[in-house]
Amino acid sequence: MAAGNSDDPPAEVLADAAAAFGLLASPPRLHIVWALAEGESDVSGLAHRVGGALPAVSQHLTKLKLAGLVRSRREGRRQVYYVDDADVVTVVRLMIGQLTTRAARDAAPRLRDLGA
Repeated sequence: MAAGNSDDPPAEVLADAAAAFGLLASPPRLHIVWALAEGESDVSGLAHRVGGALPAVSQHLTKLKLAGLVRSRREGRRQVYYVDDADVVTVVRLMIGQLTTRAARDAAPRLRDLGA
């Protein structure tokens, strides 16, 4: 395919996608998106689930919100976070699923080598 093909996404879209993937390249932020893909939560619930300090999780959520990967709504005094984009959920689940399958497949021969 030639460079600049009309089927290629615009440079701005590629830059936005790279920025989103850059945010998801952080294990804590990826874990937060994974957790929110399974259901909404407040910051304290997320901090407990991902094993992070409350201020750090709050900062990660702010970055994810600014990028449009996570949204929030107020429920009384709590701020509840959720992933509002089914495509983001699909991408995260697909990547984690593929890597989990690969890790299990790669570990199996090692276990057999150990006589397990």
